[in-house]
Amino acid sequence: MVRQSEFPYLADWIAILLRWVMLIAATLMLAFSIGGNWAFVVLIALGVGWNLASSSLAINNRRLVFHRPINVTVDLLISLGMFLASGSERGPLFWIGLYALLSGAIYYEWRGSLVVALLLSLLQGGAYYSHSGGNLEGLLLLGRTVAFNLLTGALLGMLSTRLIGAVRKRYQAQLALRREAERKAQQRERRRIQTFYDMVETLGGTLNHQVVLDAALDLSLAALSEEADILSLVSVVLMFREEGLAIATARGLPPVDQNLVLQAREGTLAEILQRGEPQILTQPAQDPQLGRLVALQNCRSAFCLPLVRGMQVFGAMLFAHPDPNFFTPDRCELLEIISHQVTIALQNARLFQQLEEERQRLIETTEEAHKKLARDLHDGPTQSISAIAMRLSILRKTLEKSHINGQVAEELQQIEALARRTTEEIRHMLFTLRPLILESEGLIPALKVMCEKMWALYQQKVTLDADPDVVKHLDPNRQTIVFYIIEEAVNNARKHAEASEIRVRIRFLPREQEIAFVEIADNGKGFDPKEVSTNYEHRGSLGMVNLRERTELLNGLLYIDSAPGKGTRVYVVIPLTETAAERLHRGLIGTREKV
Repeated sequence: MVRQSEFPYLADWIAILLRWVMLIAATLMLAFSIGGNWAFVVLIALGVGWNLASSSLAINNRRLVFHRPINVTVDLLISLGMFLASGSERGPLFWIGLYALLSGAIYYEWRGSLVVALLLSLLQGGAYYSHSGGNLEGLLLLGRTVAFNLLTGALLGMLSTRLIGAVRKRYQAQLALRREAERKAQQRERRRIQTFYDMVETLGGTLNHQVVLDAALDLSLAALSEEADILSLVSVVLMFREEGLAIATARGLPPVDQNLVLQAREGTLAEILQRGEPQILTQPAQDPQLGRLVALQNCRSAFCLPLVRGMQVFGAMLFAHPDPNFFTPDRCELLEIISHQVTIALQNARLFQQLEEERQRLIETTEEAHKKLARDLHDGPTQSISAIAMRLSILRKTLEKSHINGQVAEELQQIEALARRTTEEIRHMLFTLRPLILESEGLIPALKVMCEKMWALYQQKVTLDADPDVVKHLDPNRQTIVFYIIEEAVNNARKHAEASEIRVRIRFLPREQEIAFVEIADNGKGFDPKEVSTNYEHRGSLGMVNLRERTELLNGLLYIDSAPGKGTRVYVVIPLTETAAERLHRGLIGTREKV
């Protein structure tokens, strides 16, 4: 059985080294004194083989079960064999017991050296009496050997206790340092992983160009700060503008460099953008374009990364430092990973921007269609029905003067009233299609006129509570969409709710100055929103569809709360900035709970 350790066994290495020394010394002494001896050669071979096996185990940080007693026992037997093969107490290797004494002292300190000295002396004494017969000269020589064993064992015991204690203490200190280094490395790796997680979360959760760029530099500096001094680090993000590569955001850049525009027609910038691969510069101040940056004059190394994905070229990231060896392979790899994530985030942001532009074009197209329809209605059917009403009035008066049947005159009067009512309804439709007051005076006056028309035409009470500060944050196109949302919801309530009152509110969300809400509530009979949504394809009305589509044009959220007998509440949450829109759609803002 073999045990394995994470760290080397120092005692084994010391014992192995001393064995080699003893084997070499014994071999040389016998070679010069008694010549070849097959028994001694066999023992030397056994010692060499055993030490090679021990070396193999030590190299792999392995130990046998009962490793120390096995080592001491084998060394004791080999030393005893060498003692006998070399001529016992009369031979030149009377001191060979030192071979076993060293192992005992190393593995068991003073106790081991004394025990091995006693065992070795007893075994050598037994061997002496078995073949010498006890003559005086041999006894004296044996006494010399035993005395050598005991004195040497005592001396080695004292030395080994101090030596092994010092070695063990130093070894434990080294292990502690190594474990501390490993712990710090693990902490750095955990912080690095956390940095990557934060990077993915931050860059993946925003569609704002500037937020992406600022986050890219902040995350890069945070990641590099775990391994190096970044106080002297210059970091820049260059983005393409009409005039060239402009500085979008930077860290460590003096004001004189902030408005600098670089061209990507030569130098490192041209190379990395053409190849799509990053590049390390050893003298960035000598680059024909980058050398224009004052901040790079004291830098001796720089790392330039392209922000390129497919056929889309966004710009470049630049990091520079006075230390010529600052950009190691690990740091470059880290910055490359960040640059790839930044490029993906920029691509997503650009796609979102294009979607917003398309949304704006759709709003403008819809508004133009409304205006055209309003013009056509005003110039066509409205004028015709007004003319019909006028002619009916003239005809009725003529008939009254001619004393024609009163029933005919009464019928004509009803037709005239119907024509005039139809004219008013069409004019109301014209107002909702193209409220000129909305274009000239804004949302709140247009809503007030709508409320008045609802009462005048349908006797429907509509109250308005609008915050002018909210309306100021809405551009004309968004005000138009909000008007149509309110008009649609009010019209739905008038037609279906049988409500005595409809309330319209426009306010900021509590504790949120970047998010507004529009609420249209009635005290009518209510309905089941789920049931209505389920059967919507069979209905002729498109009210709820229009509300959802127009809310999406505002990048907002629509909620409809209703139940039979409990009225209806249409609630639209409107982000007033891009940052607020991101927070809203990521679920970072409570909406209905706050109102």
